[in-house]
Amino acid sequence: MDTGSRDGGHGGAEGLLRAKLRAADEEIETPRGLWERVKEPAAGGSSRRPAPLGGRGAPRWPVVPRRRPFVVAGVVGLAVAAVVLGVWWLVLRPGAMDVRPAGPPATVPLVVYNSEAPCRTPHTLECALRLAKDPHRPYAARGNSAGRVWHGEVLAARCVVTDGLLVEDEQGITSTRWYRVRTAQGVEGWLPGVRTRNTREVPVCPVDGG
Repeated sequence: MDTGSRDGGHGGAEGLLRAKLRAADEEIETPRGLWERVKEPAAGGSSRRPAPLGGRGAPRWPVVPRRRPFVVAGVVGLAVAAVVLGVWWLVLRPGAMDVRPAGPPATVPLVVYNSEAPCRTPHTLECALRLAKDPHRPYAARGNSAGRVWHGEVLAARCVVTDGLLVEDEQGITSTRWYRVRTAQGVEGWLPGVRTRNTREVPVCPVDGG
C-alpha cells in the first residue's frame, strides 16, 4: 500500500484506514500451540506409520486431517477485509457528504425616506413613492412603475447599481444609485438612492441587473 499522502480529503481517509489495519494486525494473534497441532498427529494416535494400502492383514490407521497454514491466512484476510469495509462505510460511503441546496441571496434592510415632511405620515396615493422597473429609464416615465412604497417602509435590498439615471429629490439631493428591492408583499423593483438614507453597504448588482 502506498503510504504517501494524497490531495484533498483522501489523505485523512487513508490515514484512518492505515491506522485501522495496523490495529487489526496487532490484535490478530496465532492461537497458542497451533503450529504444534499442525505438525503432530491427533492426541492418542500412534507414532507408527500406517501400512501401505492393499496389504492384507495390515492394520488400517485412521487418517487424521491436519489444519493447513492457509486456513490461518484466510482468517487474517477476512479480518482485514472487514476492517477495510468498515472504514469505507464510515468515511467514503456514497452520500456521506452533507449537500445542502443554496439558499436565497442575502439582502440588506433598506428604509424608505420621503424628503417631504407632510408626506411622511399619510399612507395615501399622493404620498406614495414609485418603484421603477428599469433604473436606466426616466423615473416618472409611463410604464416604468413596478409598485409603490411609503416613508418608513422597510425593504429588502439585494444589490445596487451606481450608473442609473440621475434623480433629484424635492430638497435638491441627486444620485445615480438605484437599489434592487423587494417589499414585504413580494413586489420587486428599483428604488432611487434619493428615496432612502441608507448607511449600510449593499453589494453591486451583476451585469445582468441582479
